[in-house]
Amino acid sequence: MSDANVEFEEDAVDQQPKDPVRAHMRKLEAENKALREAAQAAEQAKRELTFVKAGINPDDPKAKYFVKGYDGELTVEAIKVAAEEASLIPSQRKEIEQDAQAFGRLNRAAAFGETSEPVVDYADKIRQAKSPDEVMQLLAQARQEAETL
Repeated sequence: MSDANVEFEEDAVDQQPKDPVRAHMRKLEAENKALREAAQAAEQAKRELTFVKAGINPDDPKAKYFVKGYDGELTVEAIKVAAEEASLIPSQRKEIEQDAQAFGRLNRAAAFGETSEPVVDYADKIRQAKSPDEVMQLLAQARQEAETL
């Protein structure tokens, strides 16, 4: 019985493919398929990264539909514009307008402060006062001004 096992082992080792060219072609086809799958996965990862850079949360259910359906230019700026139109991300234009309005209010407040009356130096006026009644009037004015602030 041991002789029979040796015969089968020798036959298995001695067998070579009938068509070595076809065997090589199958090997190349398998490698080609693997490379295509890797390239497709890399392209998908690149696409997803572009959406993430544009500020879109890939875990958001609405964003998943947006990412699947988006067929525009794959640049961060183009995706941001489309996402703003779809209300997936806050509009930068609105933020810029809000900042401009706040800056305008700040400028108006600063300008208003410049046009108001200058700060009165009551210590200097009290030193220059000539009578106790004048000092008392200045103190009353200072108290009244402090209460209005």
